[in-house]
Amino acid sequence: MSTKMKGEYSSSRSFASRRYTILLCLGSFCLGLFFTDRMWSIQESKGMSRPSVTEAERLKLISEGCNPKPKEVKRDPQALLGQVANTHIALQTLDKTISSLEMELAAARSVQESLQNGAPVSDDMGKKQPQVKRRYLMVVGINTAFSSRKRRDSIRATWMPQGEKRKRLEEEKGIIIRFVIGHSATAGGILDRAIEAEDRKHGDFLRLDHVEGYLELSGKTKTYFSTAFSMWDADFYVKVDDDVHVNIATLGETLVRHRKKPRVYIGCMKSGPVLSHKGVRYHEPEYWKFGENGNKYFRHATGQLYAISRDLASYISINQHVLHKYANEDVSLGAWFIGIDVKHIDDRRLCCGTPPDCEWKAQAGNICVASFDWSCSGICRSADRIKEVHRRCGEGEKALWSATF
Repeated sequence: MSTKMKGEYSSSRSFASRRYTILLCLGSFCLGLFFTDRMWSIQESKGMSRPSVTEAERLKLISEGCNPKPKEVKRDPQALLGQVANTHIALQTLDKTISSLEMELAAARSVQESLQNGAPVSDDMGKKQPQVKRRYLMVVGINTAFSSRKRRDSIRATWMPQGEKRKRLEEEKGIIIRFVIGHSATAGGILDRAIEAEDRKHGDFLRLDHVEGYLELSGKTKTYFSTAFSMWDADFYVKVDDDVHVNIATLGETLVRHRKKPRVYIGCMKSGPVLSHKGVRYHEPEYWKFGENGNKYFRHATGQLYAISRDLASYISINQHVLHKYANEDVSLGAWFIGIDVKHIDDRRLCCGTPPDCEWKAQAGNICVASFDWSCSGICRSADRIKEVHRRCGEGEKALWSATF
């Protein structure tokens, strides 16, 4: 055999031995796995025992406890109603808490803005406030102008208590009454000095950071509610014109009936036409926002006298910078409440006519809250006639001091 053939034979034997070795290893590995798995199965089977009858029952109870079958529960309708009532009470409490927090936030914000802007602040604002504010029944703001000195004096002589009686009204009845006015275009001028002298004499003004003007009544109304809200914590905030006769006790008794209701807006509700023609009284420059010509406004309280609850005053104070102002202040106020959950209360006793209308109603035991002439949007020649209206339609001084709110 040649050397070449020997080499080829030796190489083939080496290759065959390597192949058999690999096959033997794989076979041994598989056989080992088979016996290992078999031994584990035998040990596990030896270690397991059949549960006894007691254990089987116990296991059944445990399995049933993990997946309990629903049981029919009889519900008492009265109990359900009670739960609903409790939930409603809890929601009301939460609503009052939120309103209170909003009030405190708005008050702090208003004071801070006044200090930052260097705005003229009423003497009442400048006084040191106690840590816990007293809760008043209502704040009555009488909208007035620089030229209305005679009207103010006629109100002081009729339905607005003066001096110590006014202080007693605040302390005993929780009623704040102030004439509301801003400042002239030239702050510190002769008009402002005249108001300051009158205020030193009577002490019954609430000065606003607002420039006076008939076309600025919407802005004045917004500033009044924001300022009054920051100064006094009251259940209601009232706005009345200085040519309207008011029975304060009857007003208080009317408002008290709605004290526990949230977001209350009280007045003589109306819906007058939107006047698009220039030059007419109560012209609405933004008439196009109310639809086609001839449309009417949404329901809102007439501007001679209306009242809003504390949470609505808080809403105005917080959002005063984004509330839109229309030409007419009563329309503006009604617009501010569109889109929020407000209770509109239409009370016709807030808009009685002058004698004989209010006199007949008083004789029938239905005393009016406010009286004025619709034709004049107030008492015609009020400075001269309001004393006669007070004599014939007034509730009497005793009614005020004997009233309990």
